[in-house]
Amino acid sequence: MRSFTTRFSGRMTRHTGALELMDDLGSALARTDADALHMLGGGNPARIEAVERVYRRRLAEVAADSRQFGRFAASYAAPGGDLGFRSAVASTLGERYGWPLDARNVGLASGSQSAFFFLFNLFAGDGVDGVRRRLLLPLAPEYIGYADLGLCEDMLVAQPALVEDTGDGFFKYRIDFEHLRPGEDVGAICVSRPTNPSGNVLTFDELQRLDSLARAHDVPLIVDAAYGLPFPGIQHAHPECLWNPNVVLCLSLSKLGLPGLRTGIVVADAPVIEALTAFNATAALAPGSAGPVLVEPLLRSGELGRVCDDVIRPHYAGLCTEAVDALRLACDGLPLRIHRPEGAFFLWLWFPGLPISSAELYRRLKQRDVYVLSGHHFFPGLPEDTPHRHECLRLSYAQPAERVRSGIAILAEEVRRAYDEGAGH
Repeated sequence: MRSFTTRFSGRMTRHTGALELMDDLGSALARTDADALHMLGGGNPARIEAVERVYRRRLAEVAADSRQFGRFAASYAAPGGDLGFRSAVASTLGERYGWPLDARNVGLASGSQSAFFFLFNLFAGDGVDGVRRRLLLPLAPEYIGYADLGLCEDMLVAQPALVEDTGDGFFKYRIDFEHLRPGEDVGAICVSRPTNPSGNVLTFDELQRLDSLARAHDVPLIVDAAYGLPFPGIQHAHPECLWNPNVVLCLSLSKLGLPGLRTGIVVADAPVIEALTAFNATAALAPGSAGPVLVEPLLRSGELGRVCDDVIRPHYAGLCTEAVDALRLACDGLPLRIHRPEGAFFLWLWFPGLPISSAELYRRLKQRDVYVLSGHHFFPGLPEDTPHRHECLRLSYAQPAERVRSGIAILAEEVRRAYDEGAGH
């Protein structure tokens, strides 16, 4: 047993970033005084009463209807996921965007992370032809959850973003298309839109350029729209969407306020969905149906779209404005720069010349019950250790506004202390 556990532990040593952070956040939430914490680090969506009323109404309808309850909890779905919901997704996207979709183009997974594990290892890693392929991230920083998905070492390769000063204390990351040269070993290109962690939204032109680049190298373009369009629609810029048979569009019910139901959605060419279905059948028999059954009538009736447009997006836009104002007030005199927030519910903070690492700042803030995420985690696939990655933080403003404001005040105190210590040396 000792030799087995030693081998297993050795294989898992690199899988520490996301696990450590989730463990920290989970331990904090389990504390008896959890309500007093400043949980500005995780990806939990806001609890919006008007949205939760809709879900509670649907739960009552499901509980009162034997057929709906059977689909909801009392039977396995098809390996590709609940067929009624998949059909609703296809028809809704077809009506809204004119995409030629049916249920064969939609597959479900037990959360987005599970979907990306499947996709990354489908398109990259050790192939049957003996070639080891990698995933290209054309804009770093990128989502921390991509870092450890590969079954092979060094499966990600990334392109550092260009930094554009947009004025008023904001900046924006841009894809460096001039130097973006996918190698022969690239098996797919992947972007998140809005980008987690920065809230950046690629323009439609940038998406089209990436798709053309992917087609030129005969690889798919994976677009992670967990925060974006068509739902939950927490996207305040560039309202266009892109899909064609070369694009794998990934959606989720989590940021609609249903993270506990673990429903990831993949919209792709039929052969990709067939492969996902085979993966589900082998790994889990079938994905869960609670989320699909709960949401399907809302999607078909258009109520979900109205909730996104009239409640969810304005709610986050208001929280974002409040958080930016609080940061500027609390950090007055500090060299704070904020990535222009175009979507999702994060602010990406950059403190140029920060005298301590963002990881050390994370530890200091944790001691004061403020949980953010250190920026150094969000550069998967980049071998060089640049100062920029140690000067950034990701902050969520999805929690109650008063907790966000008080957490920001403590954050500003610790950053000011760090600069004062640096000046003292």
